[in-house]
This record gives sequence, structure tokens and C-alpha cells, in this order.
Amino acid sequence: MNIAGKAGNFLLGDRAVNRMGYGAMQLAGPQVFGPPKDPAAAIAVLREAVASGVNHIDTADFYGPHVTNQLIREALHPYAQDLVIVTKVGAVRGADASWNPAHSPAELTRAVHDNLRNLGVEVLDVVNLRVWGDLHSPTEDSIEESFTTLAELQRQGLIRHLGLSNVTAAQVKQAQGIAQVICVQNHYNLTHRDDEQLIADLGRQGIAYVPFFPWVASHRCNRKPFPAWRRACRHHRCAWPWRGYCNGRRISC
Repeated sequence: MNIAGKAGNFLLGDRAVNRMGYGAMQLAGPQVFGPPKDPAAAIAVLREAVASGVNHIDTADFYGPHVTNQLIREALHPYAQDLVIVTKVGAVRGADASWNPAHSPAELTRAVHDNLRNLGVEVLDVVNLRVWGDLHSPTEDSIEESFTTLAELQRQGLIRHLGLSNVTAAQVKQAQGIAQVICVQNHYNLTHRDDEQLIADLGRQGIAYVPFFPWVASHRCNRKPFPAWRRACRHHRCAWPWRGYCNGRRISC
């Protein structure tokens, strides 16, 4: 049953994908630091997502690390022609499960090759540069060197399209001066809507906006008792209009 297809499509570069994608981060296990408790169940989830019409999966090789990409490969390889896998670079995991920035040319090059190997592909569909900073307030650091490195790897034929994650409007402009940006992945949902102006600006430029935590990170909502606004985010009377709201702005949901 094509459930995801009912949400409509949006353009991710030159590919039309269903607006309802799948974020694979939590498959990597507790603290997104593998291994998962039930790898077979994780594989089943991925296969069911694709069977339900999902053709846009978000991942990163620093989920696990390496775990999520390896699960995707085991579950779905060889990949369907219409499946777009979007991965991220720009972070590494410490032995204590900490998240650390990794933006040097050597680190980014290594990360791209790790993604290629663990996903089992010769070319990555989309690579987002994950810029470090708080989820609620991205830093204004220059991304020139980092994005130039990815642009060079794109010229080498290892990456089809480039995107950004956790960025400001100024960083998008800086990146656009180096290579084409096809998507931006930032924190956006019912309770965090700071990017309204950015979404409008990106729409005028033909750049897709893909929110992370679009449903307010529902795993947090499972902690009881939780406040009324979190209950509202889970209720169909709120969730379905929210999907329509996202559709009207031509963003993923």
C-alpha cells in the first residue's frame, strides 16, 4: 500500500520523491550509538517503509557509527531505481558516544568514502554538510573550506548532489557561491518554526527544505506525563493539518 505517496511529491535535485520520507537515525540503537537491540526488526522497518511508498531515506555514517548505513544496505541493496538516499558528513562519534565536529578536508573525504563503502554504492545521491552548533541556534561559522572539499568530491564523480544541514541563511548563500545546493535540512516543527523566512527564500531559489524532528521527535513524547502541546503534536486533528501546512510550503513532512 502506497501510504507515503498520499502526501504528495517534492523535488530533491532532479528527482521527484514522496514528501513523507524516513529518517533512519534511531535505527542505530540507544544514543544513536550501536548496535541496535534488534537488527532484524530494524531491517524489517526499512523494508516496510519502502513497501509503503517511501523513496527518500535520510541517514549518516556517523549514526552508530556505520550501523544505520549497514542496515540500509542489508535491507534494501540492490536499491530501487526511484530510491534517494540522503546522507550527511561533518561529525564523528567519540568512544563515549559523544558527537564531535569533523570538517577538515581529510575528515570529510574519509566520511564520503565510508558512506560509499557502507551503503554499497559507487556514487552518493545527496550529501549534506552537517554544520556544527546547537539545534536551536546554528553557528555562523564559515563553511567555505568544508563545502569546497565536498564540491571537489562531487567533481570527482563521488557525489551527485550537495546539501546543507543545521545552517543559517548566510551559510546557504556562502555555499551557493561554491556549488549548487539542492536541499537544506534544519530543525523545524510545530514548536520550532524559526525558519519560516528561510523556507520562503529557499522556495524562491528552488532549494528543497527537509525538516528534521518534523513530528517533534516523537520518541520524547512517549515520556509520561507529557504536556498538552506534546499530546497535540501526536493527535490526528493536529498531525493531518500539519501535513497540509507542510505541503502548502512544499517541504517534507
